[in-house]
Amino acid sequence: MSRSAPAKTPPSGNVKATKADWIALARSVLIAEGVESVRILSLSEKLKVSRSSFYWYFASHQDLLEHLLSHWRDTNTRAIVERARREAPTIARGVLNVFECWADEGLFSPRLDFAIREWARRSEAVRREIDAADRERLEAIRDLFLRHGYLADEAFIRARVLYYMQIGYYVLDVKEPLATKLHYAREYIRSFTGVEATEEELEAFCAFAWDAAARPTKAPIKCRRG
Repeated sequence: MSRSAPAKTPPSGNVKATKADWIALARSVLIAEGVESVRILSLSEKLKVSRSSFYWYFASHQDLLEHLLSHWRDTNTRAIVERARREAPTIARGVLNVFECWADEGLFSPRLDFAIREWARRSEAVRREIDAADRERLEAIRDLFLRHGYLADEAFIRARVLYYMQIGYYVLDVKEPLATKLHYAREYIRSFTGVEATEEELEAFCAFAWDAAARPTKAPIKCRRG
């Protein structure tokens, strides 16, 4: 979807709800209730502004929906691609970089991803957006394996296993404490890469995960040692 040009900015000093407010609320409604509930009138009532004020920022309802898709691409997809492309001395470190997306919802929101996938069931255009995002994410992870010496077919399949497993984890709504996830970090790395992560790599990732969860960096439960 191509995004329409933004509408004019409201006069200074007469702003009750900003463009960011509209998008943030629309995103929350999309996640909680689905795209059918992202309506201009209901959003304006929740923001306590007039319906007409919507058009200071957006050309149409469709324009708002395209902003939501743009936000999703710029957060969820960009986070995975950026971390997969990040320089890493080992494949274990590279995969742990990608794992940062699963550990920090500030980087990758599984609820937003799921909401977009639900939206795609009702829209062919959004289905194409999902398909393109999945390809881009998978290619970035595949290229990570290629850079570390894996053959083309193996890199492709390992990328699929890693990515599809995580998306399936979200779709099944698996509930696990962070300590449990980190307990198995070593085995996940071994399964996805065929190699062992070092203690330093594991501990650095654990520290990142605890910090992302607003827990002390040096948590009492650390990654399990072999």
